[in-house]
Amino acid sequence: MINYISLDVNTPKFPRRAVSNWIKTVARNFNRRVGDISYIFCSDDKILEMNKKYLTHNYYTDVLTFDYSSKDLILGDIFISIDTIKSNAHKFEVSFNQELYRVMIHSILHLCGLKDKTKQEKIIIRKLENEALESFPFYLNNTSTPFVN
Repeated sequence: MINYISLDVNTPKFPRRAVSNWIKTVARNFNRRVGDISYIFCSDDKILEMNKKYLTHNYYTDVLTFDYSSKDLILGDIFISIDTIKSNAHKFEVSFNQELYRVMIHSILHLCGLKDKTKQEKIIIRKLENEALESFPFYLNNTSTPFVN
């Protein structure tokens, strides 16, 4: 089951059922099944707090993925900074939702076993992100407002 939770930010608006189905399809492409995954939307302050507490990193980031996967079953808690998604969307000249989808699928690729520490790993994961995004019709046809009121 895929859960979408907001902590200290407004809830982003996106087609949850379509996103959940897309995530399951991407996982199947890596011979994985989706178990319990929680997307936790939060502020920069919260993600910095988490980064310091659990990873001893003293910097902001767009996403933190806590992987509890077992064999072919992906499980995890994924913290996404809405503040950083907004600023990155502006920086990269994409919509808020397009940047959100990229980060969401990036974390799923991590749960499927992909890494991005080396230059070569970064090239591979970016290619796979792009392929996954191209397969998701809401990525290019996004005209929704970014938040649920």
